[in-house]
Amino acid sequence: MALSLTVGSEAKDERKLEALEVELLLEGMAARWGYDFRNYARASLSRRVRRTMLRENLPTVSALQERALRDEACMARFVAALTVHITAMFRDPDFYITLREHIVPLLRTYPFVRIWHAGCSTGEEVYSTAILLHEEGLYDRCRIYATDLSDTVLERARRGIYSLDAMRDFAQNYQRAGGQNEFSSYYVADHRNAIFRESLRKNLVFSQHNLACDGPFNEFNLVVCRNVMIYFDETLRARVRQLLDESLCRFGVLGLGKKETLRHTELAHAYSELPGGARLFRRLS
Repeated sequence: MALSLTVGSEAKDERKLEALEVELLLEGMAARWGYDFRNYARASLSRRVRRTMLRENLPTVSALQERALRDEACMARFVAALTVHITAMFRDPDFYITLREHIVPLLRTYPFVRIWHAGCSTGEEVYSTAILLHEEGLYDRCRIYATDLSDTVLERARRGIYSLDAMRDFAQNYQRAGGQNEFSSYYVADHRNAIFRESLRKNLVFSQHNLACDGPFNEFNLVVCRNVMIYFDETLRARVRQLLDESLCRFGVLGLGKKETLRHTELAHAYSELPGGARLFRRLS
C-alpha cells in the first residue's frame, strides 16, 4: 500500500512539473518569438506539446523549450503543431447554403466587399467562399483576406494545391452546399493533385495574424472565424470576440463554427442570429 501511494505521489509531482514546464515554454515563446499560446485550452495544447516532443526526439518539455527558443526552424514546426488544422471545403454545407441565401443579398448592396477568414488554416474554406461568390457573380468586386498564425499552413493555402482524394470528398460537400457547377471546373489536376485556377486565387490575400495579440487591420463586411475559438480559454475567447466585432462594419456579418456562439456573451445584445442554426450573426448597428 505504501509503495502504491509513493508511485501515485511521484506521478502527481511529475504532472505538476510538466505543467510548470509548459507554462515556462509558453512564456518563452511569447517573449522570444511573439507567438502567444498562453490562453489556449491546456488539455489540447499539452497533447500537442507531447507530440512535438516525440517528433523532435526530446525527453522533456524543458528540452523542447531550449530548442524552440534557439532554433527558428524548430519554432516554426512547433507553431504548426500547436495550431489546429481540421478543415475541409464546404465544411458544414448548411453554413454555405445560409451564406448564399441570406448573406449574399446583403453583400450585393455594397460596391466593394471585404471578407476576412480568421484562422484560415490550409485554406479550404477560403476557396469555398471564393467559389460561392464566383457563382453569385460577386467575386470580381470582393477581396478575401485569409490569415493564420502559422506561416507553414499559410504557404500551403497560398499554393491552393490539394490531393485528388480530398477533392472527391470536397465535391460531395460542394453539392450538398448548393453548388451550381461541376466542382472539377474550378481546378486543374494531374494524377495526384489538384490546383485551383488562378481566376479563383486572384482576389485572395494570405497573411500572418495572431488572434491572441494582434489587432484589427481593416473593416470587413463579413468575418468568418469558424471552429477556432473552441481551442481557447474564456479569457482569450472574449478577447477574440472583441477583435472580430471591432473588425466588422455597420450591419456586418460574423460567421462562427457549429459549437461557437454569441449567445450569453458580452456581444449577445449587439447581434441577431440568422435562422437555421448556421451560426451566422448580423450586427444590429
